Amino acid sequence: MNQIVQRALDWMQRRLLWLLLCAYALAWLVSGPGLRLRDLSAGSLPWVRGGRVELSLPLLLLAFLLANAGFGVRVQQLRHLTRYLGLVGIGLAASTVLPIVFALAVSLLAVPRHDNELQNLLVGLALIGSMPVSGSSTAWSQNAGGNPVLSLGLVLLSTLCSPLITPVGLHLVGYMARGDYAEDLHELAFQGSSGFLIVAVVVPSLVGMLLQRMLGSRAREVVSPALRLLNLVDLLVLNYSNASSALPQAFNHPDWDLLLIIALITTTLCVLSFGLGGFLARCTRADAADRLALMFGLGMTNNGTGLVLASVALPDHPEVMLPIIFYNLVQQIAAGVVDARSRSAAARKIARPPLSGPKLFSRWRRGA
Repeated sequence: MNQIVQRALDWMQRRLLWLLLCAYALAWLVSGPGLRLRDLSAGSLPWVRGGRVELSLPLLLLAFLLANAGFGVRVQQLRHLTRYLGLVGIGLAASTVLPIVFALAVSLLAVPRHDNELQNLLVGLALIGSMPVSGSSTAWSQNAGGNPVLSLGLVLLSTLCSPLITPVGLHLVGYMARGDYAEDLHELAFQGSSGFLIVAVVVPSLVGMLLQRMLGSRAREVVSPALRLLNLVDLLVLNYSNASSALPQAFNHPDWDLLLIIALITTTLCVLSFGLGGFLARCTRADAADRLALMFGLGMTNNGTGLVLASVALPDHPEVMLPIIFYNLVQQIAAGVVDARSRSAAARKIARPPLSGPKLFSRWRRGA
């Protein structure tokens, strides 16, 4: 049985980007089941200032994803995190500031045909930029040879701080937006986002870490492939359900100019985020492993959380999910490119061993 699960897991991991595209295509063509999934709920929890956190099926699916991410954390690595607190702080500050500055530039420079297009785009950018670092960035970073402790620190601290950081980002972009969109962002920051993030992100992550510590190593080895497989299925169902409200409206009567602008802007933000990670590594004279961890940490955000938050808190503006959907695809492609480049550079380094003393002296004399 474990072999079947492992084969299915390997098959899905190799084709994850294509499976995401299929989920989005299905959301466009057959949206009915996805909309019905979004309407399922297990009740609600009271929150401060009179707000409530709806325990919808998308929120529960998201909580399972985050619990799985917490279960995969190697807690023993955290004792080494103190050596990288400076880089973690710089990375978190940069990942918070860049999307806000980028959203400001878009609000000043973009000239859409309709103001609603810009407002939807700004709200989408606010949700992208205010989300914690994606848990999948640790896997991408480790596969590419990045520093696992630094990657883990970026994910954990951004997740734990998200109930404080996310409302700030939403408020700031809310001052750039106008009308109903600005009111929605301020209301979401003031009432709903902190409770949502604690219930759907922070608590499940901590529960997953606790379960990982409670289980023995043998039990973890047995259940880990099945949990990772369920995690991928959960991810696809969640993306299908959330996209079901946005993609039919966007592609049944497409505004190609708008879709092109969204693709261009989200791609630019993703490239800038990955590039900023590399730039900060050079400025701090970090090594190659730290550079890769910073690039994946700054470039990959937890867009599943952004999609669920948009679908739950902003049901009257489904178009705000389009930038999040595009960014989700672009960050996977960008991560694959960075991974391939790092592997290629490592292969070239292995194939070209360092010169011995006599050969190095001879080459220096020829160059002279």
